[in-house]
Amino acid sequence: MVGLLLGAVNIDAWALLVGMGAFGLSAMIVSQHYQHRTAVLLYLAKPRRVAVLVGQVVTAVIVTVGIVAVSGLTVALKGDPTRYGNLMATLPILGVFGAATAAIVRRSTWLFLGAACWFVFVEGLGGRLRAPLPFSAFLGAGAGDPRSLVIAGSWTILAVVVAMVAVGRDVTGD
Repeated sequence: MVGLLLGAVNIDAWALLVGMGAFGLSAMIVSQHYQHRTAVLLYLAKPRRVAVLVGQVVTAVIVTVGIVAVSGLTVALKGDPTRYGNLMATLPILGVFGAATAAIVRRSTWLFLGAACWFVFVEGLGGRLRAPLPFSAFLGAGAGDPRSLVIAGSWTILAVVVAMVAVGRDVTGD
């Protein structure tokens, strides 16, 4: 509901809200299994952890894109379908990035605090939101910049590779 209302008032604010929401939602879908200790049961039932990670990532992308697609109907109908389309094209990449980083960090609180500090201090103050860093690239890609889309995809591929290695770590200590 907030996305629908915000999209009718300010498209930039809507894009920022759904970008943060997509990252947060996809990260929560993956990290909840570690926080609630269901990861042990999940890995006992399905010992191929990379296959489990792929399933979690696909689920995160489907849920994230579905929610954002509905919340952006006011943006699409208001007269800016290009911006809506650009953001919808970027969201799967952002969803995969959020899910992969959650598989690496495993704690949503630490992930969100780290991502917020990274966004404000490294990308905001250090890079002035222009450096080829993850969240800056996602912002540029959502605005329609093809170079930023390639950079965001590269960061996502890197995160997926690290997550595929990290998913093999022991879960009993988490």
